[in-house]
Amino acid sequence: MSEAIERVNRPISTAELERRWAAVRAAMKAHKIDVLLMQNNNDHMGGYVKYFSDLPAVNGYPTTVVFPGDDLMTIVRQGPFGARVAPPGGTDGVLRGVKQVLMTPSYASAPYTATYDPELAVTALQPYARGTIGLVGTFQMGHATADYVKKAMPQATFVEASDLVDEIKVIKSPEEIELCIGTARVQDGAMRAAFDAMRPGMTDSEVAAVAQHYCHTHGVEMGIYLCASWKPGEAVHFGPWHFGNRMLREGDAFALLVETNGPGGFYTELGRTAVLGKAPQVLKDELAFALEARRFTLDMLKPGTACGDVWTEYNAFMKRNGRPEEARLYCHGQGYDLVERPLVRPDETFPIQDQTNIVVHPTYLKDGVMSWICDNYIIGRNGPGERIHQFPEEITEIAA
Repeated sequence: MSEAIERVNRPISTAELERRWAAVRAAMKAHKIDVLLMQNNNDHMGGYVKYFSDLPAVNGYPTTVVFPGDDLMTIVRQGPFGARVAPPGGTDGVLRGVKQVLMTPSYASAPYTATYDPELAVTALQPYARGTIGLVGTFQMGHATADYVKKAMPQATFVEASDLVDEIKVIKSPEEIELCIGTARVQDGAMRAAFDAMRPGMTDSEVAAVAQHYCHTHGVEMGIYLCASWKPGEAVHFGPWHFGNRMLREGDAFALLVETNGPGGFYTELGRTAVLGKAPQVLKDELAFALEARRFTLDMLKPGTACGDVWTEYNAFMKRNGRPEEARLYCHGQGYDLVERPLVRPDETFPIQDQTNIVVHPTYLKDGVMSWICDNYIIGRNGPGERIHQFPEEITEIAA
């Protein structure tokens, strides 16, 4: 058991897992839900599985969790045909609160395996064949899984239970907040390492790779590194590495977003711009405005505020100041998911809430300049505290 836990990258405490389980089970009881069914297949937007089990879903392989209100969990995941692990007492140090792990070699690229996972999930759901089954994270749950389970259990009642879990999951415990801060510290170091290494002749993706290497040597497992360089007056939005083949030249600006989880699995994101040489005054001026736009947003992020109201007021602010209105996602929660509720936009039903981890990243293109700033904040009773990143809020100038 001790050897197994030593292999885990910053496990969450068992006490924290038990807190989550108890809170969710109390909500299930209040809503008369007997069991939850969830499935994730990646560690970017696959936070439900991680939240319940402290195990990441990765590589496009489905991981399914059956979480009863009155019993230990069953986990279905990739592995040999017929393999089953049943930790004595529900734990082996890594598997905690788990009755059994059932395995099968299923792959999304092999459609004839589509029923393999739900077949095993149904075996764990049998005690609730006439009960109420809450589906969690239905956007990511495979159609084959939901379809098979519903057909196999015609006498069960199925309800959407994502909100039930989200209302608990988005509120961060002290342990979870410390892990968010730890991720921010790693990203501070990654940004510094990338800018220190940046030189003319490197491609955008080569600079981003420096940040990635730093992150992976400091406990990061997953994340994205968006980047883009441009010469003055020809700014573009940053993008993934597929578009990172441009070669940096003297005088170029370079934007880098480090959006990763950290030891323990919680996401934050840090975004900054560097210049190979002296930063043009217009770039500095637009950064000053981006900081003003962020402060305008932060002043509205008080518990109870409707996200749609923040969105509307922010866009009015941008329009008054002659900048492009926002049409995407510039402010949102983060946790085990790279994007977690609440999302600051008109269609979000959750308000801003106390003890949530929020990132604010106003970003816009204007007159050949891309301007932005990106940091995380913990929302308190009276609004956001200080940003949890420590990287300077400035354009980094890199001498030739």
